[in-house]
Amino acid sequence: MAPNKTNNIPTHQYVTNDPLHQLFDAVDSISVQGYDEQRRVIYWNKGSELLYGYTHQEAIGKKLENLIIPAPMREPVIKAHSNWIKYDIEIPASELILRHKNGNDVAVFSSHVMFTNQYNTKQMYCIDIDLSEVHKAQAEAVFNATMLKTLFEAIPDLFFVLEQNGTITDYHANNENDLYISPNQFIGKKMVDVLPEKIAQKFQVHIEKTIAQDSMVSFEYELSMPEGVIYYEARLRLLPKTNQIMVIIRNISELHRSAELIRHQAHFDSLTDLPNRFLSLDRLSQILLEAQKSHEKAAVFFLDLDDFKKVNDSLGHEVGDKLLIAAAARLQQTLKKNDTIGRLGGDEFIVLISNLNDESDALAIAERLLQAFKKPFKLVGRDLILTLSIGIAISPKDGTCASVLLRNADTAMYQAKTMGRNTFSFFTPQMNVAMRRRFEIEEQMHGALERNEFELYYQPQIDVKTNTIVGAEALLRWHNIVLGEITPDEFIPIAEQTGLIAPIGVFVLQQALRFLNEWQSINKQNYTMAINLSPRQFRDPELVNIIKHTLHKNSINNECLELEITEGVLMNSQASIHDALLQIDELGIKLSMDDFGTGYSSLSYLREYPFDVLKIDRSFITGITDNKADCNLVKAAIAMSHSLEIKVVAEGVETKEQLDLLSELNCDIAQGFYLSKPLPAAKLLNFSLRYLKAL
Repeated sequence: MAPNKTNNIPTHQYVTNDPLHQLFDAVDSISVQGYDEQRRVIYWNKGSELLYGYTHQEAIGKKLENLIIPAPMREPVIKAHSNWIKYDIEIPASELILRHKNGNDVAVFSSHVMFTNQYNTKQMYCIDIDLSEVHKAQAEAVFNATMLKTLFEAIPDLFFVLEQNGTITDYHANNENDLYISPNQFIGKKMVDVLPEKIAQKFQVHIEKTIAQDSMVSFEYELSMPEGVIYYEARLRLLPKTNQIMVIIRNISELHRSAELIRHQAHFDSLTDLPNRFLSLDRLSQILLEAQKSHEKAAVFFLDLDDFKKVNDSLGHEVGDKLLIAAAARLQQTLKKNDTIGRLGGDEFIVLISNLNDESDALAIAERLLQAFKKPFKLVGRDLILTLSIGIAISPKDGTCASVLLRNADTAMYQAKTMGRNTFSFFTPQMNVAMRRRFEIEEQMHGALERNEFELYYQPQIDVKTNTIVGAEALLRWHNIVLGEITPDEFIPIAEQTGLIAPIGVFVLQQALRFLNEWQSINKQNYTMAINLSPRQFRDPELVNIIKHTLHKNSINNECLELEITEGVLMNSQASIHDALLQIDELGIKLSMDDFGTGYSSLSYLREYPFDVLKIDRSFITGITDNKADCNLVKAAIAMSHSLEIKVVAEGVETKEQLDLLSELNCDIAQGFYLSKPLPAAKLLNFSLRYLKAL
């Protein structure tokens, strides 16, 4: 059982990016911290521990001003952060004197980046470089030439000494290949004479500023070097007594790349590298604003890949991901460079067109897109046909705000689906196909339980080391007498929104535990049953009582029940959820984090709640055999979970190679099509009996 950590219910979503944080954690010479909108610590790397003395555990959840900010600076820091949050006024990079845990001063150069995640929550990252040694060396250098030389030899930075008129009189470089030009070309000359014009102007401005303020000033610039574009930070200080200017130039390319990576991850889809939903909608808002000012038209194309789910189901998610990447590339090849192409999520894409003349231009673009997708995609040794359903909404006729225009384009896309797919449709006010479908599903859902239309399937879970069945996950299926087979992806959100998920959830619990009793009795095995709980179910104050009663009625040991929850449950800080989780834990019922890795705050939730099981999402499992990053992420998740005494279940295992690698990584349990598809109760009984006999 993992330790109980449910005392502090988080109220925000935070972006976590394991590859990026692994980079930060590996470079302990750089302090990187992440803060939420209330300035609470959400990320604290090893470099921060070394620099400020607070461990990761001590820092997480604490406010910035209460950790490392000296008292006189607290109000200005709070105000500056608030201004950035509210008014987008950036906090400039600067040199600061901050506070160590032991009360000592810590001199740093601090850079900052702010981005907004998919939940519209802003997060600030601070990248701090320890300047204490540099300061010490600069002070001692005035009095001790030997110490100055030692310092120069120890630090990779470039040093220049200037007269107040800007003439370069001396320099230090450990490697002269780091210099823009050779020393004989700049000694005795001014910075403005040897550097490119724009950069030279920057130096001149900051030289004058240094003299006028008699304080350290800094700025950033970039130079084209033989190895490519290099980013630098220059710090200028007037030297006492000599009235010369010391210039310290540091290569900050790595920090620049890290900051750019953070920004990129916040705005671009990790799979296709297209603008994500948030960046796409932001660009749409900008396009609409410009269109209103210039009285021009703009168009939104909502694209959905036809029957893409069949690709995932038949060929696996790895092939599905490759197909998404190929589809994104083909969209880029088909459209103009200044057209915005974004991925909204799943198999949904968006295309934004500005400066539209009339509908005929939009029609031509739609036809060009359909034509482009007639060519098969060559993947996994076969030709895959992928078609598009396209919905088109044009501003200002169909809306002047981003959300309205996108919704109308989405509605038009569903119209294209009903027209047979592989086509396009322009939005009209009469379109209500999507809403009618929703109403039909909602209407049929009322009474579906009474008509016995719901059925549970069970996907076996296999112990990776012993190759034995240890349990199963209960999965809901619905065959309606009017609408036919309706997928969970379609009816579960509607059930959630309408509240019908509550009685359906009770049905699932009762059926699953009734079958578990039968299964355990027949096979004489202490199997577990994993059941998904939706966020809406936690609103029922009788939830825990219903679970207790159903366990008792079916004579099921509490430890044999595993309740799977996603971040959707944990995002709500209601006291009822807090109490329910505590009671579930006290009853000895297992708590499982489902779809781990797909959300942005999974790691923080693992720290806050008493999880017993972690389920790694199939999107990571599909790539572990040929993608080193995925493999490392899974390995890290397993190690982290085991350190917290949490068992790990791998979802979506589709090949023997994946299963073998998971065994090497010490994964506990696996489930997926390679082991077994979800089965009706009777077939699972037969499957498990055959499995037992084969052992």
